[in-house]
Amino acid sequence: MSLLQRARRRGAEFLNPVPTAKGVENGMLPIIWKMLRGPEERVPKPALAPFRTEAAACAGPAADLRVTWLGHSTVLLELDGRRILTDPMWAGYASPLPFGFGRRFFPVPLALADLPPLDLIVQSHDHYDHLDPATLRQLARLQPTVPVLCPLRVGRYYAAAGWAPQLIHELDWTDSVQVAGLTVTAVPARHFSGRGITGQNQTLWASYVLQGPQHRVFFGGDTGPFLAGHAEIGAAYGPFDLTMLEVGAYGEGWPDIHLGPENAIQAHQALGGKVLLPIHWGTFNLAFHSWREPVEQVQQLAAAAGIPLLLPTPGLPTEVAPAGFSSCWWER
Repeated sequence: MSLLQRARRRGAEFLNPVPTAKGVENGMLPIIWKMLRGPEERVPKPALAPFRTEAAACAGPAADLRVTWLGHSTVLLELDGRRILTDPMWAGYASPLPFGFGRRFFPVPLALADLPPLDLIVQSHDHYDHLDPATLRQLARLQPTVPVLCPLRVGRYYAAAGWAPQLIHELDWTDSVQVAGLTVTAVPARHFSGRGITGQNQTLWASYVLQGPQHRVFFGGDTGPFLAGHAEIGAAYGPFDLTMLEVGAYGEGWPDIHLGPENAIQAHQALGGKVLLPIHWGTFNLAFHSWREPVEQVQQLAAAAGIPLLLPTPGLPTEVAPAGFSSCWWER
């Protein structure tokens, strides 16, 4: 049976395309306690110096294929002359309460007020490290006419932030829309949703195919190992000039809901990707591994597989070249 299908539900809860354990069945408190302890360098020491993006560097006509990685899963993507912002998240913490857990390693290099005019916002799901209501409220004041694509039932956060209903497009898996001269398709991902102890999985999560006249990009959002599904997506919508896949915040306690470096490499290959932009790392302490481990591992694996990586300095607009590019900013 094809895995490229619309989302299923059990009562009010959305279901994953394949059986999936979240890894938090015994509660979050033991996980949080372990995250706050341990010998790994989970937070950069000494603290990272701020990265800064000159607003002028992002101004002017949008490029054919360029990325400005702003940290974690927030990317300003320029695709065939259009600007797309993924998972806008400018908050200082990736948690509901700022008590030390999930603190940002460095401020977002580009102020919200300095963002160039956007053509589209793409939201993958509603977790705290991907969706921040305060960020959305400020964006709604600054750029109130930008269309938003999000999974089913996630549009409520944008509506509450001030977006007009006609600008919010909620998508089920396999839904496609034409917007800003692009074709965008929501495709299945293997994850979960929710912003509290209760009400889990009552909003949908998704990955996206972003297709312009000349280039195709895959934005994975958050997803666990999904090799057969990614192969189907690659066959149906690929190949991709760029894949944006998570490589961080993995752990043996939750193997089904995050990729990690090895699975990201396999997903990139299954999708028919050319250049891989690792995301979802180097920004928040959300797992038990050291903060550098994801990038160090993905570099080794990509080199062995002959996969070009795009590893730009946070906030630096970077063209997507076939050979990839590594700034090695985390080594400084």
